[in-house]
Amino acid sequence: MSVEEKILKALEEAGKPLKTGEIAQITGLDKKEVEKAIKKLKKEGKIQSPKRCYYSPAK
Repeated sequence: MSVEEKILKALEEAGKPLKTGEIAQITGLDKKEVEKAIKKLKKEGKIQSPKRCYYSPAK
């Protein structure tokens, strides 16, 4: 499972918007790695940011 897949799975299972640090904790990934993947996922339109520094799966 790729970093991006782990992040998407964590966001879907959480059922609420999460901060980068929370995603890192849940997935066990490094925070820097999560931040890099989030930028990529946002660019691809797979996640959205409902409010500053919070992320959720794109609908």
